[in-house]
Amino acid sequence: MFGFEQFVTLNRGLTGFWRFAWLNILWIVVTVLGLGVLGAGPASYAMAKYLDRWFRHGETPPAAPTFFRYARELRWHPVLVGGVLLAAGAVILVNLMSLPDWYLRVANLLALAVLWIITAHVFFVMAALDVQGLRAQLSSALLLGLGSLHWTIIGTAVVLAGYALMIRFALPLLALFGVALPAVVFAAICRRTVRDLDLHPATTPSSAPDLPRIDAHPAGRTDALSRRSPSASDRATTLRKGTPA
Repeated sequence: MFGFEQFVTLNRGLTGFWRFAWLNILWIVVTVLGLGVLGAGPASYAMAKYLDRWFRHGETPPAAPTFFRYARELRWHPVLVGGVLLAAGAVILVNLMSLPDWYLRVANLLALAVLWIITAHVFFVMAALDVQGLRAQLSSALLLGLGSLHWTIIGTAVVLAGYALMIRFALPLLALFGVALPAVVFAAICRRTVRDLDLHPATTPSSAPDLPRIDAHPAGRTDALSRRSPSASDRATTLRKGTPA
């Protein structure tokens, strides 16, 4: 029987489905406004930040104003990150199309896989973790993806399968979920990974437990006479002192 709880669950699922499509449209709008190269980074960061706050903290504020606020939050830093990723991807693709040697193609395919891992995680690193600096963020994204490599492979397979189904049966859905699909998949993966990091933090010198302090006391002077047992002459002297004359 279709009861109230089932209706609420269905309504929540449909609302989330619509929110994914709306975030995808907002990503396209911000990217177009930024002329592609300048807009892809801020749009991707805003998407990652919104999904991170939604999946990890349950926050679902109004999508459009929140998305535009997140896109301007870090000013030019997401533009720099997006530019680096786009430039690296362009270099790798040119090498794949121009290099004749198979081993150079294999090397560039490996570089493309590394670039995909970084791209899939770097904006979530910027949104969820306190990592500063371009080099540290890129390195953290790579380590995060390699540290959960099985989830990265599963997520990539899910994204590719979703693209294949949309191309085969519903091509117009790419306009609504082409960017939201990988963003949602890797947001769920990063939610699990960040939760594991919170549960098992690394032990640092600042977080190491304080050992109990043992105060050292100066050794006292020991008198040999204080440890000496009273002799017979001492007892006799004591008795004579207590005996009346």
